[in-house]
Amino acid sequence: MPRTGTNHAEPAPAAEKASAGAEAGPGGQDSTRERILWIALDLFTTQGYEKTSLRQIAGRLGFSKAAIYYHFASKEDILMALDFRLHEFGRDALSTVDPAEASQEAWVRSLYRLIDQILKHHALFALHERNRAALAQLHRERHDFEYDDFEEWFRVALSNRAIALHDRVRMGCAFGAVMSVLDLVGDEFSDVPSATLAVLLRDAVNDFMAPNLAPA
Repeated sequence: MPRTGTNHAEPAPAAEKASAGAEAGPGGQDSTRERILWIALDLFTTQGYEKTSLRQIAGRLGFSKAAIYYHFASKEDILMALDFRLHEFGRDALSTVDPAEASQEAWVRSLYRLIDQILKHHALFALHERNRAALAQLHRERHDFEYDDFEEWFRVALSNRAIALHDRVRMGCAFGAVMSVLDLVGDEFSDVPSATLAVLLRDAVNDFMAPNLAPA
């Protein structure tokens, strides 16, 4: 079945839609959908969502735009599909902890899992960071009030007055440091193996979350 779209979609002619299945190639429809997503991921990240056209994505595929319309009603739908995929990974990393009851130990475990997930799916994280403004605008336009941003999880946890202020500040520093480094993985840390970087980031989290130390 073709994917349903939104009012943002540019309508595709019926004849072109009918030919899209033939253009999908030997991998079939699911394979074509994944190719669309990964080609769009590369273009949205390297040159930005606003500067990428459906024609460019189709050109990379070697298909007409009809092959894209068969799976996605618009360029907006492609971006949203990629973004929700990232947030599924984020929710998985944080799903075992209630942010309203997050202890320091639970916070550290969640950061560990988030580090692993982001390093495993860093291309999606880079897409999110590059296209924050476009994503925020799309969520507003679609009235997506149930949109589950994993950063909101941390904001709730940091506002938990049951945790001492100095611990919440330390937790916030750990989160900020981890996210800053992960944002640079594709550039300054591109030569560092993910497993090595994960260990170093966990060490940094432990340093931030260590008990009070006397000043040197």
